[in-house]
Amino acid sequence: MDALVTVPRGNPLIRKLRHGVDLDAGDQAILADLFRPDRTAEPQQDIVRAGDPAVGVHLVVEGVAFRYKLVDDGRRQILGLLLPGDFCDLQSVVLGPSDHYIAALTACTIADVPQDRIDALVFRDSRLARALWWATLVDESILREWLANMGQRTADRRLAHLFCELLLRQQIVGAAGSHECPMPMTQPMLADILGITTIHVSRILRDLRTEGLIRLQDRRLHVPEVERLRAFCDFDPAYLHLIRRPEGEARP
Repeated sequence: MDALVTVPRGNPLIRKLRHGVDLDAGDQAILADLFRPDRTAEPQQDIVRAGDPAVGVHLVVEGVAFRYKLVDDGRRQILGLLLPGDFCDLQSVVLGPSDHYIAALTACTIADVPQDRIDALVFRDSRLARALWWATLVDESILREWLANMGQRTADRRLAHLFCELLLRQQIVGAAGSHECPMPMTQPMLADILGITTIHVSRILRDLRTEGLIRLQDRRLHVPEVERLRAFCDFDPAYLHLIRRPEGEARP
């Protein structure tokens, strides 16, 4: 895998959207002005609660958040991870109240944008509307891949696939190097993502480390040979739909 070209980190939303839509300087200025950091959320604090009225759109600017649902006995299923540049609830513009919860995994910086400003942007600027649409469709594509992961891959390959995704998605927004990235998830959280026990997660992590596929140190994931880990879990990044290579950046 080619190393990323070092570029200023900038706005993670703009860095992400540039992989899907051609944004000029004016587009980027509008997005930077609209999605300014507004507040912080502490770890495990809910950002969006199921059933709450939709009041606008929330964007993760810094940190990691996660989507989850609770079943009747209180167990939690994690449905997705939200990294810098990811919208929490862009679908609320159409669907209204959320049908699931979104909480901060780490300390997060959030941009809150009222729905009327999102509506004005979408109706006024078709190129930016297309960019937001691309982001929403990629979220749906990631969910489909997670479903395939849960249904068809063995637990060790599920976890390896998740690690490959986390590395690549953080590279896109300038939050990772070519072989390492933040990995703030605990073993119980990985168990909630994969639908297995914490003990099973511990065994898989041990086996992946023994095989030299990963290293975990200081809440960071190190992948010595990225292509080897990808081959192990049959990781194909096509579902992330990185259809453009922004100027000055190598394809992750």
